[in-house]
Amino acid sequence: MHQIIGVLAFASLTNFAAVQHFKRKNMYIVPIAWLYVAFMMAVAEATSSQGTVLGAFFTFVFYGLMPIGLVLYFMGTPARRRQRLAREAEEAEAYLAAQAAQTAGPERPASEQANAGNLPSGDLVAPVRKEP
Repeated sequence: MHQIIGVLAFASLTNFAAVQHFKRKNMYIVPIAWLYVAFMMAVAEATSSQGTVLGAFFTFVFYGLMPIGLVLYFMGTPARRRQRLAREAEEAEAYLAAQAAQTAGPERPASEQANAGNLPSGDLVAPVRKEP
């Protein structure tokens, strides 16, 4: 019984270590290996007596480049999301700093603040009167 528990504990630690290893940045061994396999398939297709170079090209593209492109795109999604959130936070910080700088500027008279849109001076609301 103790041996089974020891084996299970070792297996869980090994799985944890493997997951941590594959979560690292720049983990490209699997895509490189897959491209190698797809390239070897394409070479076999091109050198076969019934194969063609065009068939080898499509084999490499459809079995190698397209799937690896999708995998790398999906692997890069968390990094792109982090970059987008950092950029949005930076833009929000810059906007708040600009707003703070604008409100901390010299005081303007109330009439100038109310008439910021180049409206004619005077009352903003037309007086109410009777129709003749």
